[in-house]
Amino acid sequence: MVDRDGTPSLTEKPVPAVGFLSGLSGRLLLVTAIFVLIAEVLIFVPSVANMRLQWLRDRLNTAAAASVVIEGLPDHELPRPVQEETLMATGTKAIILKREDASRMVAAVDMPPSIDAQYDLSDVSTLTAVYDAFDTLLFGGERVIRVFGPVGESSTRIELLLDERALRRAMLGYARNVFILSMIISVVTASPIFFALNRLLIRPIRRMTANIQEFAADPSNPARVLEPSGGRDEIAVAGIHLAAMQQTLQRTLKEQKNLADLGLAVSKINHDMRNILSSAQLMSDRLSDVDDPVVKRVAPKLLRSIDRAVGYTNEVLSYGRMREPEPRRRFVALRPLVQEVSEVLALDSRSDIDFVAQVEPGLQVDADSEQLFRVIHNLCRNAVEALSQDSGAERRTVLVTGLRTGSVVSIAIDDNGPGMPAKARENLFAAFRGSVRSGGTGLGLAIARELVLAHGGTIALVEKPTPGTLFRIELPDRPVPLDAFRHRAS
Repeated sequence: MVDRDGTPSLTEKPVPAVGFLSGLSGRLLLVTAIFVLIAEVLIFVPSVANMRLQWLRDRLNTAAAASVVIEGLPDHELPRPVQEETLMATGTKAIILKREDASRMVAAVDMPPSIDAQYDLSDVSTLTAVYDAFDTLLFGGERVIRVFGPVGESSTRIELLLDERALRRAMLGYARNVFILSMIISVVTASPIFFALNRLLIRPIRRMTANIQEFAADPSNPARVLEPSGGRDEIAVAGIHLAAMQQTLQRTLKEQKNLADLGLAVSKINHDMRNILSSAQLMSDRLSDVDDPVVKRVAPKLLRSIDRAVGYTNEVLSYGRMREPEPRRRFVALRPLVQEVSEVLALDSRSDIDFVAQVEPGLQVDADSEQLFRVIHNLCRNAVEALSQDSGAERRTVLVTGLRTGSVVSIAIDDNGPGMPAKARENLFAAFRGSVRSGGTGLGLAIARELVLAHGGTIALVEKPTPGTLFRIELPDRPVPLDAFRHRAS
């Protein structure tokens, strides 16, 4: 199928294949893993800071233990081999003990010319520990740092000078292990979540998607309607609504097909009806030559009725095209037009249906006379048919009134019949569904509404306390152009 602009219709456009990573399943797994990794990162930041502090404290504790042994020795410089073994055991360049009254260099080799950073481990805040940890990871490795802190609960403090390279290497190893562990945790955590959500969400969505594709390929097949899963969650409710929508669409398509078949049948009938009415027009023209006064009085009305019959044969086709001709508006006397409607309805004195026109002789309406005739005739004809089927009222009446208020003319068609059924009210002004009587098409009200709207007016069913049906039409005058007003004023 091809749309009006020449592009392929949606049902024939190629549907891209859904891959694992591009589909919801892959995205769900990826998003779950990412969120788990984010959670691991939030855990990693304080843990790597704590690991750094613990590493430094271990060095202080080891140096403090060695210093306790050394303090028992005579107060003189230790031999070089002892110092080297002590520094190698603690992984430092220098160990210094500080008391309140004195300081002692426990061991030292290759004293650095300068110290790049120093850290007090006696009181470290969380933010400071995190900042120092990332500073070591990102910029450390070649620096010499000074670390100091208390020895146990005593007032003695111990200071260490050490190369940051070993600390950074230990932190990188810890970070690598944490990253690997985080990946394992994320996969282990994401997998059951993925399989659970895939069963609860993705599979029902895929089922609905496959059903939509199958339904689009053959929407008239009742077997393609989705069978709801029967659950109570949001997807189950969506499936119920989708099934209801598909059923409604199938009914609409069936109605559209019936309308298309009806349009084809009416076009054939219309072709033959034109020929019949053309012959009737030719024979009616000959009546004008008859000298009988009754014939001369009736012949013009008969000709107008035949002309209107020719126009009425096009009503169904005109509605099928969804377009009526633009109204050729002018000021028309309403009373003669209503009287002509009464004559076409042929309600003679022998009928028990009265047609009453309460319209002032001078009342004019700005409208297309032929289209306004069709509107009033359709409504009055419906009223007469309703009254013909009602035997309850003693005297049945169709009342047409007209009233001008400012620039708006209000026309009311009222009857004292049985009223409009509830089903007809639900589908009011809907073609082929808003019919009042059995076997009707509902085109009369639909065409009347379309013609009134083309004039910029309104038509509505008005509730009333007495039995019957009351329609009110309101038609506004066209605004007068300023140039036309000036020309008329001059």
